[in-house]
Amino acid sequence: MPADLKRFQKTGELHFLTFSCNGREPYFTSPQSRELFEHALETVRRRYVFFVYAYVVMPEHVHLVVSEPKRATLARAIQALKTSVSKKCKQHPFWLPRYYDLNLHSSDKLSEKVRYVHRNPVKRGLASDPENWKWSSFRHYLTGEKGTVEIESEWTAGKRQGLKAPERFNVLETK
Repeated sequence: MPADLKRFQKTGELHFLTFSCNGREPYFTSPQSRELFEHALETVRRRYVFFVYAYVVMPEHVHLVVSEPKRATLARAIQALKTSVSKKCKQHPFWLPRYYDLNLHSSDKLSEKVRYVHRNPVKRGLASDPENWKWSSFRHYLTGEKGTVEIESEWTAGKRQGLKAPERFNVLETK
């Protein structure tokens, strides 16, 4: 990455982020390691007060679509997330320095990146369909299923307003 990397934060825009494990090593191969990341993401999301629109945990990298935090900068929140994960793992260093950050200027770009995030496990041959990869926000988008990480979506907004899921999806809430 260039030494003079410029980030466009505090713009009020959403961000598509990618960050990778050190040496692109597959440190997220076990379900426990991927769940550790999900718990850390939810903890940091609450602490720094930001929305997660989409995410996927791949074996050697992570993709996120997030808002800017209300507390501190996005860079600080991502630093806290990466630090939280690396402190709980035996691999050191755990992460490559820095991360890729793309500002999302339009709803078309947001849709494109959410689709990209959710299709990543299929493209890589890790799952036959996006819903078969447990460590992403796809199943929330498909069914409203609540996972470890709170996803900002029409489902979430509807629940905040007291709306109920269509009857065909209520079966999922009993699990």
